[in-house]
Amino acid sequence: MAHFAELDENNIVVRVLVVDDLYESDGHNYLANTLGLGGTWVKTSYNTIGGEHSLGGTPFRKNYAGLGYTYDLERDAFYAPKPFASWVLDEDTCLWQAPVAYPTDDKRYAWDEDTLSWVEFTVE
Repeated sequence: MAHFAELDENNIVVRVLVVDDLYESDGHNYLANTLGLGGTWVKTSYNTIGGEHSLGGTPFRKNYAGLGYTYDLERDAFYAPKPFASWVLDEDTCLWQAPVAYPTDDKRYAWDEDTLSWVEFTVE
């Protein structure tokens, strides 16, 4: 099965639909014309994350498209909304990176934008 993302006028993903393999090569026309789902449709790969294919195949458009993601035509890539003001987009992976690396111990952390640091996440 192939996945296609519908983009709004600002290249923001508004939905992702699955298309039978029979229509994969021309999925955007199938969705827009045959099914009457007008709009701009761009193919996306469910198995691509950070420019790598999780099953060892060829990566496609850097990341799988999700609701609210942006499609960047120049990079030919999908990327998520910016999670925090201090984070920057990695040009190679099109994933957002914190200004401080995530700790490498076995603990869980949440980002604290006020202190620009990772804070240990605890459950009480």
